[in-house]
Amino acid sequence: MTRRFITLEGGEGVGKSTQLECIVRALRLQGRDVVATREPGGTAGAEAIRTLLMTGDDDKWTAQAEALLFAASRSDHVTKIIRPALDRGAWVICDRYVDSTRAYQGGGGGVSDKDILTLHAIGTGGLFPDRTILLDMAVDRSGNRAHLRCKGVTDRMGAKRLSYQEAVRDRFLVLAAGDGCDF
Repeated sequence: MTRRFITLEGGEGVGKSTQLECIVRALRLQGRDVVATREPGGTAGAEAIRTLLMTGDDDKWTAQAEALLFAASRSDHVTKIIRPALDRGAWVICDRYVDSTRAYQGGGGGVSDKDILTLHAIGTGGLFPDRTILLDMAVDRSGNRAHLRCKGVTDRMGAKRLSYQEAVRDRFLVLAAGDGCDF
């Protein structure tokens, strides 16, 4: 049975949600069983954690606390949505996954990659995607797109300073160069 786990990664406003819809539509036209999902989110528990993470002031959480919350959300998501879908042979297309934690809390927040990957191993049993597609765009341009999409009301991650967003983008590019992601 052919199944695939594909993740879309990239900074704020680069088009992940739009591309996810296109990929899902194309796969369904081929008659494939497809589950479209996002992180943080996908389950009731993960959506509750999403609300905690995405609302409030920038200094609400440390990068370490964010990494722990993302790991808890991902664990629930993998257990209840992703693994069951893969086990039945479905394709799973996910807007963000562990590379976002590696870029945001790692590259932007300074949490070590080793610590993030340890949390990932504990929470998911080490489940990694079959393919990651990185969408990239200059931060000033993607920030403008995100601002327009949200009509000026950004979430906590999108509202972080420009230097943080640049560090996130740089980390995504480093991960892609080392992990063989598609551009």
